[in-house]
Amino acid sequence: MTKFTAAIIQTNTPNNLEEAWAELDGLVRAASNSGAKFIATPEGSNLLERDREKFKQICPRLEDGFAQYSKLARELNIYLLIGSALFQQDEKKAVNRSLFFAPDGELIAHYDKIHLFDVNLGMGQEARESDAYESGTRAILANTAIGKFGLSICYDMRFAHLYRALCQKGAEVLTMPASFTVPTGKAHWEVLLRARAIENSAFVIAPAQGGLHADGRETYGHSMIINPWGEIIAELDGKNTGFALAEINLDEVSAARKKIPAWGLNKNFEIYD
Repeated sequence: MTKFTAAIIQTNTPNNLEEAWAELDGLVRAASNSGAKFIATPEGSNLLERDREKFKQICPRLEDGFAQYSKLARELNIYLLIGSALFQQDEKKAVNRSLFFAPDGELIAHYDKIHLFDVNLGMGQEARESDAYESGTRAILANTAIGKFGLSICYDMRFAHLYRALCQKGAEVLTMPASFTVPTGKAHWEVLLRARAIENSAFVIAPAQGGLHADGRETYGHSMIINPWGEIIAELDGKNTGFALAEINLDEVSAARKKIPAWGLNKNFEIYD
C-alpha cells in the first residue's frame, strides 16, 4: 500500500522572474510545512507574459537551467513537480516544460507540452501558442518510489487518448497543471478533469493559475485533486493563491479498476457508412 500527502499550489504568476520565484518558493515551503511529500505547481510557474516581444526579453534561457527547483526539492525532502516552466531556446521557439524532481534534487523526468493552445473563442479571445512554443513529441511516465505519474500540461487534458496510453503503461496519478482561461474554465475545467479521472480510474492532480495577472490575463483557478472514482477531494477557489492538501492512497486506483475494468480496454473498431 502506498500513501502520501499531496499538495496543489495555486499561484498568480507575474511577468517578473524574481517575484514569481518568491511567490512559488513561499507557497511550496508552506505546503511542505503542512506535511506534503509531493507538491505540484501550475503551468507557467516561473513567468506569464502575453506580449511576445516582452516575453522574449525576460524569459530565461533553457541552458540557464533550473537549479533553484532542484535545490528546493532537496532542502525540503519532497517530490516536486514544477507543473511547467517556460524557457527560451537559442534560435528556436520557447518550450513549455514540466519538471519532476526527487527528494534528493534529481530531475526524474521532464515533459514538453504536446498539444498547444491554438484556439479562437470569439469576443477577441484568440490564442496561438504554436507561434511561440515548440510542441513536445513524447508522452512521459515518471516512475517513482511513491507511484507512477503520467505528465501533461493544460490543453492536453482535452485529448483523452494521451491519458489512456499513459495509464496502460502504468500511470496511477495523472498530473494536469494549467493556466486556464476564465470562459473555458467555467465551461470545461471540472468536467474534463473528472472525466479523465473516471475513465482511467486514476488520481488527477491539477494545480492552476488563478486571478487577474500583471500582463492583463485572467485565469480560472479552482485547482483540484480528484480521486479515481471522480470525486473532488481537494479544491481551491477561483481567485486566491494558496495550497490544498489531500491524501493519495494508490490502493484506491486498483480498487476502482477492479470495479469497472473499462479503463484497460483498447479495442479497435471499424466504422462503416
